[in-house]
Amino acid sequence: MESELLKKFIVKKLFHHGYIGGRHTDIENLKKGLPSHVKGDVKEAAQELIQEEILIPKPTSYGLHISLNPRKREEIEKY
Repeated sequence: MESELLKKFIVKKLFHHGYIGGRHTDIENLKKGLPSHVKGDVKEAAQELIQEEILIPKPTSYGLHISLNPRKREEIEKY
């Protein structure tokens, strides 16, 4: 799956479920609803979004959690 489509899927999914700012979810949950041959690319696309500061990483004792950056609303709406 193309990287831009995957990033769009991630942003749309997080926005739809309300994972913005203080509310976060496990990065593994992003894989749900995708075909198995695409699931390996999800973390890579999420890392690109973290570098673009669209996603906020939140390290926890039980894994990496992420949420949308409320300060990047314009970029989020682009997706």
